[in-house]
Amino acid sequence: MGFDQFVAERLDRLLGYATAITCDKHLAQDIVQNVLMRAQNKWERIGAMDAPYLYVKRMVTNDYLSWRHRRAAREIAVERSELAKHVPSEADPADAHAEREAMRARIAVLPRKQRAALVMRYYEDYSDAEIAHVLDCAESTVRSQLSRALQTLRAHEIARSATLGVQS
Repeated sequence: MGFDQFVAERLDRLLGYATAITCDKHLAQDIVQNVLMRAQNKWERIGAMDAPYLYVKRMVTNDYLSWRHRRAAREIAVERSELAKHVPSEADPADAHAEREAMRARIAVLPRKQRAALVMRYYEDYSDAEIAHVLDCAESTVRSQLSRALQTLRAHEIARSATLGVQS
């Protein structure tokens, strides 16, 4: 498969994945664009692999976890955590969108590796072994990252519920 065909078939999935781990559509687009530019230069080697999509996805994950995007990710996490406090709870046609945005805001407060592990588990349905391979760590580390991420999300939800209960 050529590079152009690969991009045509996989761009939407890469953008969806990147948006899920970054919690920001624009940062996700930047990361995917940077990764695809690098992948194009190496496409002869990448395209010959058994699973070029998984390799490119790992490039996206690594680019997200790299130092170049740490500042942007911190800024987005702060903005998203503020957004989570203002999500309307009334039933209307935009509920699905609002809940998705609220979940992104909750996930944005997590450390980057926890966020990546959580997205790979629940968005991409990866096993511990697959996540460990992408994050280049032990399976026990993956389980630990997921446990901490879920614990943090639960604590934030309890605090949010308590705040909403006081305001009622």
